[in-house]
Parts: sequence; structure tokens; C-alpha cells
Amino acid sequence: MTSDAIPLALSYDDVLLVPRRSDVRSRADTDVRSRFTRALGLAVPVVSANMDTVTEAEMAVAMARAGGIGVIHRFLTLEEQVAEVRRVKRAEALVIEDARAVGPDTPAQAAGEIMRVEAVSGLVVVDDEHRVVGILTARDMRAHVDAGQTVADLMTPRERLVVGPAGIGAEEAASRLTAARVEKLPLVDDAGRLAGLITLRDMDQRAERPHATKDPRGRLAVAAAIGVRGDYLERAASLVEAGADALVIDIAHGHADHALTALAAVRAALPAGAQVVAGNVATAAGAHDLIEAGADAVKVGVGPGSVCTTRVVAGVGVPQLSAIMDCAPVCRRAGVPLIADGGIRAGGDVAKAVAAGASTVMVGNLLAGTPESPGVVVSRSGRKVKVYRGMASAGAAASRRGLEGETDEGEFTPVVAEGVEAVVPLRDPVASIVHDLVGGLRSGMSYSNAHSIDEMHERAGFVRITPGGLRESHPHDVDL
Repeated sequence: MTSDAIPLALSYDDVLLVPRRSDVRSRADTDVRSRFTRALGLAVPVVSANMDTVTEAEMAVAMARAGGIGVIHRFLTLEEQVAEVRRVKRAEALVIEDARAVGPDTPAQAAGEIMRVEAVSGLVVVDDEHRVVGILTARDMRAHVDAGQTVADLMTPRERLVVGPAGIGAEEAASRLTAARVEKLPLVDDAGRLAGLITLRDMDQRAERPHATKDPRGRLAVAAAIGVRGDYLERAASLVEAGADALVIDIAHGHADHALTALAAVRAALPAGAQVVAGNVATAAGAHDLIEAGADAVKVGVGPGSVCTTRVVAGVGVPQLSAIMDCAPVCRRAGVPLIADGGIRAGGDVAKAVAAGASTVMVGNLLAGTPESPGVVVSRSGRKVKVYRGMASAGAAASRRGLEGETDEGEFTPVVAEGVEAVVPLRDPVASIVHDLVGGLRSGMSYSNAHSIDEMHERAGFVRITPGGLRESHPHDVDL
């Protein structure tokens, strides 16, 4: 290849959106609804990254409540990852159909441990025929619990319990809860067997967050990542059974034969309608081949993440803006959403990514320092920080070896690490971060005369800038 044949590729910092005449009167007039996959819509186009220092159940719950979605990382045992998905599904719903139940003879201390591990504030008590005989709540457990006490000693018995029929409506359930001044309403069938549970907390949260991302049963939506080796097919089936609304095939080089083969195998093994995201790619050809293999969304980005060193170590990648613009026409023709993965540092980057053709953006760094991310807060040089690492870093590779049935010759034993481990400052909660990112997107849309994400794709225009233009874009000639 001659130097004349090498194309120019651009990152977010190389361009600005061009302001144009606009009839958008206010940022509030913009509609930022988009799609994560073919069938899964979001109120806001922000996704938390499937990284072990970013997304587990707490992050996924916060993301869904904010109108986005979280992707549970795959560097857990199968049982642990399934448990994380189930935690999200149990976080809130109009009806908890699989309400946690115990028998009356269960030791009270064991019941308390169940509440703690499964992060629930109450257990329905049932007999051998699954008939409701009482309820045990966290309030009942506040007093000292003796080793010899059972659930029956502490529970509210059936004769003092307020219950509702299976299929009860939201208004009637709220009326019964309010009238009885209780927080939990067990649902029973005609034989008195447990049919579900409605909680006052879930009803309040449902009213407070009408834009939360929910599944058809009213539960918070969540995605989960899988690999392409080892137990990935078993993991995929188990995660879908646990309620995962989408699976994300997570591999650094998605335009590889083994990745395409795995995608086709996952698609064939799952029920019709199951949503599968695939990536990562950085070219139109990669997006095309993933779509042909059955992807319901394409994840674009090779090397733009703040803790990824693939471009330095391997010399491989495409600057993110150009990668999105190359893949977007292919995805648009197929009706498949494009997820821009990596490189997002501010709301302006979200606006640029969407203008280039992305349906959603995947964020890691900005969310890694939130209270909802995994890990503990530590102090370094007087600052409160959290650890954030690339999934191809040496530490991450060592900690996850063998989790998915890999051998030492597997994908996750790289000869040279392609990521680093670092710290990020402790940040505001997820809802605040998402609000700021979406606010920047809305502003960019208003400058571009775009009322919707689709109009942003069609109407936005870019201008290339010099290093001087980049300096001019940031605060300058002042003391901050």
C-alpha cells in the first residue's frame, strides 16, 4: 500500500458539529429515545460497559432506572453471573412472580442470611403445598434472633396477613396496601397458594421513574455478556432463562471467524426473538458480517477506551468517529442499531457519536467511579478513587482465568497485555452522570435542528478542526 492510499481517520476531538438554523426551541423538545437492539428500546441512549470494574447488578439497576441499560460482565462463574441478572430482575416489578419463599421451620438466622445475600427485605412463608402461612420482613428480624428460633416464631401469621388475588390490578393493590398500612401484598390463587408478591416500594418506584427500561413483565431490563469459547452456549441459555433481555458477545476482535461461528451458534441455540449483540468491529465489512451472522446490534470500537492499549501494543484500530461513520450505513440499511463503545468523556462526545450514526453509546470510565460500580473506595494522595481496568489488562486476565472453562491456551491469556489498570476519581451517582451526558446530547441536537435520534443521523454535519481549534474549544486564558 502506498502512502497515497492510506485514508484519514478521525476521533471525536478532530471534529465539531456545525450549528445550523434550528426550530428546536428548547433542549426539552428533543426526543432521545433510541434502540439498544432491534427489539429493545431505551429512553436514553446510554449503556454501561461490560467490564468487571463497571457493571454488576447495582450498576445495571441504576442504568435501567435512568432509562438506559447495563451489561453484566462475564468474568464471573456462570452461577454468579446468573445471580447478578436475577438480582436486577428482582429489584422492582409490579408483580414479583418468583417471590422468595421459605418454610415456617426454617431457622430464623438462615432466613436472615437469605435476605442479606439476595438483597430482599421480606420472605413469604409457605407450607409444603406452597400455601401462604405468613410473611417474614426485615422489621421482624431487627430484634435479637436466638439460634433456636424459627421463621414461625417471628413471622406475621396468615390470619393477620393482608393478601390479594392473583391478577389484581395496580390500583386495587395500592388501595389494599394503603388501607392496611403494610408494605407487602402476597398474592394467592384460589387454593391459597403463593402466586406472587407486590411491594409498596416497587409501586412507588414505578410511579417515580416512568421512563425506566422495563421488560414486558414490568421488571428492570438488563443485558449480560458472554464469550466465544468454553461454556458460552450453556451460559447464554442460562442467562436468557434467568431473564436477561439481551446477550452481548464480548470479544476484542469481533470480525474473526471464531467470533462469527460463535454468534451463529448462539443464535441457533436461543429461542426465537432472543436479542444478541455482537462486536467489537471497526469497519463496514465487520458490521456487515456480524449482521449476516445474526446480530441484533453491532458494537463498534477497537481501541478507543481510556484503559485500552490495543492501538499501542498491537498497532491496530480505527479512530472512533471514523469507525462509527464507516459502520453506520451498513447498520442503517439492515435496521440494526450501532453501539459506539469507548472514548466517551463528555456529553459532546455522545452528540458526536450519535451524529456519526450511533444509536447508543457504551460508557466505561465515567461510570467506573460512581457509587454503583463494583469495588471499594480507597484513598490515594488524599483523593477518593476506585480501580478501573481494561479487560485485556494483565490483572484482569489473571483474575478471570478459568472462569468460562478456558485453558491456559485460551483467549484470555494474552502474550502481551492490551490494557492497563488505573484509578478514577469517585464521582456522582449514575443518575447524575447519565443526566449530564444526555443533556449534552440534547444540546447538540438542538444546535443541529434534530428533534429525534433519527433526525440527528440525517441532519448533523461536521467540520474538521486543528490542534488550535481543539485548544480553543476548551477553557483557556483563565485560572480554573
